[in-house]
Amino acid sequence: MAITLHNLHPNKGATKTKKRLGRGRGSGTGKTSGKGVKGQKARPGHHGARFAFEGGQMPMPRRIPKRGFTNPNRVEAFPINVALLDKEFETGATVDLATLRAKGIVPKLVDTIKILGEGELTKKLTVKAHRASETAKSKIQAAGGTIEIVTTTVAPAAA
Repeated sequence: MAITLHNLHPNKGATKTKKRLGRGRGSGTGKTSGKGVKGQKARPGHHGARFAFEGGQMPMPRRIPKRGFTNPNRVEAFPINVALLDKEFETGATVDLATLRAKGIVPKLVDTIKILGEGELTKKLTVKAHRASETAKSKIQAAGGTIEIVTTTVAPAAA
């Protein structure tokens, strides 16, 4: 049977009849309409108390101590170990942000990478990264490769 405007209907159990409140004692939901007697939750417009309200007690966000600050200009670098480079790239390959993205190692939104020195590197690679640890630099050079530190062209987002 073709679906046309006159035979459209929701799936069984998809719709539910609205509870009719305040229609007399005989309905079972008359008088206070299922809200009990008085109190904050019986009042109109009650959608719970404001965020973190604890009945007058000092709320948790105000009770706990606050320390330090978050630097809005900090640029997080995506870490990549030399062991991963050894596994993913062939000898003589050039490793940069574009090739790492193409291999699916670095997510699209990452714009800064840092090479770290964990693991062993046996292949001669040309690495272009924004940052590198001293261990990583020494391992890349020991394997006969070169490392070039590139500058970031993207400025950090203003807060």
